[in-house]
Amino acid sequence: MVYLDHAATTDVRPEVIADLTEELGSLGNPSSLHGHGRAARRTVEEARERLAGALGCTPHEVVFTGGGTESDNIAVKGLYWSRNAEDQARRRILVSAVEHHAVLDPAHWMADHQGAVFEALPVDGAGRVDPRALRDAIERDPGSVALVSVMWANNEVGTVQPVAELAAVAAEHGVPFHTDAVQAVGAEPVDFATSGVSALTVSGHKLGGPVGAGALVVGRGLAPVPVLHGGGQERDIRSGSLSTPLLRGLATAVDLAVAEREEHAKHLASLRDDLEERVRAEVPDVVVNGDPDGRLPGISHLSFPGCEGDALLMLLDARGISCSTGSACSAGVAQPSHVLLSMGADPDTALSSLRLSLGRTSAPEDVAALAGAIGPAVERARAARAKRRR
Repeated sequence: MVYLDHAATTDVRPEVIADLTEELGSLGNPSSLHGHGRAARRTVEEARERLAGALGCTPHEVVFTGGGTESDNIAVKGLYWSRNAEDQARRRILVSAVEHHAVLDPAHWMADHQGAVFEALPVDGAGRVDPRALRDAIERDPGSVALVSVMWANNEVGTVQPVAELAAVAAEHGVPFHTDAVQAVGAEPVDFATSGVSALTVSGHKLGGPVGAGALVVGRGLAPVPVLHGGGQERDIRSGSLSTPLLRGLATAVDLAVAEREEHAKHLASLRDDLEERVRAEVPDVVVNGDPDGRLPGISHLSFPGCEGDALLMLLDARGISCSTGSACSAGVAQPSHVLLSMGADPDTALSSLRLSLGRTSAPEDVAALAGAIGPAVERARAARAKRRR
């Protein structure tokens, strides 16, 4: 079996498994005051400090959550409610048109149910938000903007956004800027303090950690209204009993991913370039999507004219090769990628695409297997599509 869907989820690192296994044998709720509870709390706070060191923030700014989707929801909903409560004129939520649905859907929900105004920031053909476009959107009415959310790097085409420039524009007008950095941590240099962002999302299972553990880094002075209410854990931003094993595993995964980032990125970029070269040799009219000079090293997003991405996915799956047509959260839904449509692609092109994503365990043999399978798969997919259209 060949796994080329690491952007959806990737292997749990052996070091993380060891931490999880050891910690699962320990007893104690981190919120309890007795010895068992204090021991668990110590482990949680050590994890918080390690995460802060890896992400360039203070431990106080780390809010543990159940993953990327929850963190994004807290950022979008919580910051809107907080800002709108201070000034009811602040109703506009500005997000890039290529955001993950974990940001887009809560922003739309806020518009449908909470009186917010949803505005999509346009992107260019590479999927990038121009800071001038953000400036224009804010300066139309600065006092009405509740928050801005633009992801650090796109989960489908891999394009890296000019986050620091965008955050600086928002800061000029005192507008909180959130970024979903789920795909970027461990692949790009991510530093909360120097980037200038107000809030940042990270998820464990994208970089060798456990599913069900993530964090929202929330800058000092921000107090997003909680989505969950209960015991008041995590600065009252995210109530709920903390999972000591998962958080220890999350910290280990983030720590290792950041420490190994440069060498890891070189390895992935080399494999990705070889993959694209070999695919192009088999399918000369393949189109590479995203910014060729500013994208994540492990993502190759390809369009195959005359094919349907779902058909290609199943043909490759029959050969033991796992990949995707886009975001894992949209898997099984046969519709054009909103990312490609926002980048100017026509619906047929958007439906003809595959995302091939590499990870820590990817090897040249995986690329060779894909190269041997892609030509026949494209030929069969094109023939099937042509037959249906006759």
